[in-house]
Amino acid sequence: MKHLKDILPKVDIIDVIGKIDVSITGICFDNRNATKGSLFVATTGKIHDGHKFIDAAIDFGAIVIVCEYLPIDLREGITYLLVRSSSIALGFISSNYFDNPSENLKVIGVTGTNGKTTVTTLLFQLFINLGYKVGLISTINNKINDEVIPSSHTTPDAIQINKLMKKMVDKGCNFCFMEVSSHAIDQNRIAGLCFTGGIFTNITHDHLDYHKTFKTYLEAKKTFFDLLNTGAFALTNNDDKNGMYMLQNTKALKKNYSIKSMSDFKGKIIENQFDGLLLNIDNLEVHCKLVGRFNAYNLMAVYAVSILLGEDKIKTLTELSKINPAEGRFDFIQTEQNKIGIVDYAHTPDALENILKTINEIKNEKSKLISVIGCGGDRDKDKRPIMAKITSELSNTIILTSDNPRSEEPEEIIKHMKNGIEPAYLKNTLSIIDRVEAIRTACKLSNDGDIILVAGKGHEKYQEIKGVKYPMDDKKILMESILEIN
Repeated sequence: MKHLKDILPKVDIIDVIGKIDVSITGICFDNRNATKGSLFVATTGKIHDGHKFIDAAIDFGAIVIVCEYLPIDLREGITYLLVRSSSIALGFISSNYFDNPSENLKVIGVTGTNGKTTVTTLLFQLFINLGYKVGLISTINNKINDEVIPSSHTTPDAIQINKLMKKMVDKGCNFCFMEVSSHAIDQNRIAGLCFTGGIFTNITHDHLDYHKTFKTYLEAKKTFFDLLNTGAFALTNNDDKNGMYMLQNTKALKKNYSIKSMSDFKGKIIENQFDGLLLNIDNLEVHCKLVGRFNAYNLMAVYAVSILLGEDKIKTLTELSKINPAEGRFDFIQTEQNKIGIVDYAHTPDALENILKTINEIKNEKSKLISVIGCGGDRDKDKRPIMAKITSELSNTIILTSDNPRSEEPEEIIKHMKNGIEPAYLKNTLSIIDRVEAIRTACKLSNDGDIILVAGKGHEKYQEIKGVKYPMDDKKILMESILEIN
């Protein structure tokens, strides 16, 4: 139980109707989670307006309502707090309610189209290996030291973030590494958090179903750095054309990393093979288990953060050489016949192109590349033909299949993808709606030394169809199929 006055610091309140001298038992923004004595924040979203559920929240027991506009009928005995932005208010209220845990951790946020999960996961592993107690908030899962907590969003809501961070503080964590999605920034889920540092990986075509234009997507990412304070650092990828734009208005210490251009933290790829990367970092050679140019950038970001946080260069590079890639990120298996199966989360044109180019750079000239890809339903439709075009041009054979069709018909999604494939490549294109059958077919078509890429779902262990999540594990299916057919 908390006193209302104690959870209102930094909340931009316009007006108060009712008593402020009350105690609350909990906070929520979903009326179904309201209980006797709780505070309900009426947030406004693109689909639902929480103001429509104020009465329902009160019926469930809420005694304090935070809102952007007052309901027509004010209920007796209820306290109404009128604010300019209920989503921003939710962030500060959540932080205050859980005793501002981000102020007792070194919180590093990672944003960008691709690489967020890999960078946060590598940072988590690195700092665990360096002897610290660490928290992780990511797409794959959330972690508090060795405790794994399932994840449903790239960046949780403000209440869940602060609840997780409070638990991290209680468990003695020194650091928290978290993914910061553009949705979370736009919806103010990170409001009220204190960041020690922010990282920008890259930005390409994605989430335009939500942001509508690339400019608004770009601005959402930039907002994260605009909000950093003078005591934080802002680290950007200097090789991305929008990298320095991200830091244009930040108050934080500006630093950058690169592979091609000059920067504060410069790396160079010496070798890129299926067994890993040989890099030159700060004039020292280090072999890492991750594969591909895109992962060289991820490793440089991790190295830079470690140094900015005061860690020793040699210890950092030594531990980086031991770290495994994140689940579902260039996750590969190899058979005795030298067939290679790769599962990757790539679900944007840029990520897919990176994976395909990496494979083509490394593979034997005689080896064929067979790629299985799909696109998610109810998401950005413009990238579908682009992804199919890229894959058809960089693969020997392409199999179009279902990803997470959600409410859409898989046939229509595949048809939309196929529109991007040039006539010359259609002879090497198959369409198989059933994802399991598509993976099995790819394995049947492969010969010794060939490579099978299954892209789009990575770590996910389900396929979402018409609101239902059915069990599906790409890596398990690929492993069983490639071994069985061998």
